[in-house]
Amino acid sequence: MTTRELIIKHEDKKLYPYKDTVGKLTIGVGHNLDDNGISNATAEFILAEDINTAEDELVDVFPKFDTYPDEVKMVMTDMMFNMGYHRFVGFKKMIKAVKAGDYKLASVEARDSKWCKQVGSRCKENCSILESVV
Repeated sequence: MTTRELIIKHEDKKLYPYKDTVGKLTIGVGHNLDDNGISNATAEFILAEDINTAEDELVDVFPKFDTYPDEVKMVMTDMMFNMGYHRFVGFKKMIKAVKAGDYKLASVEARDSKWCKQVGSRCKENCSILESVV
């Protein structure tokens, strides 16, 4: 048995945060988030993984996603990242406008949402980017 295997045996591996036996917020294999947080490298790794997930989900929504202008891909990825798949697909009019290449209309549809009111400047910036796409 290796040290790694022994630690996993004693700690278990949990992919969602949980409270350990002394009430500390913990994740993975006994990683104490309350006292240790995560490293910058770990945060960057998680971000890269989450962006890849968002982009994969966008290909499901937009089969031609890879052909869209970079600014559109960037904004759609930011929105998918922020909302998650199930909320994002509720933006039916915006999605239809993006598929039609009407990014100004897509911006109008995004602005006309509860999400836009919730995220404020994020929405404004994303919509401005969409409106600038020629």
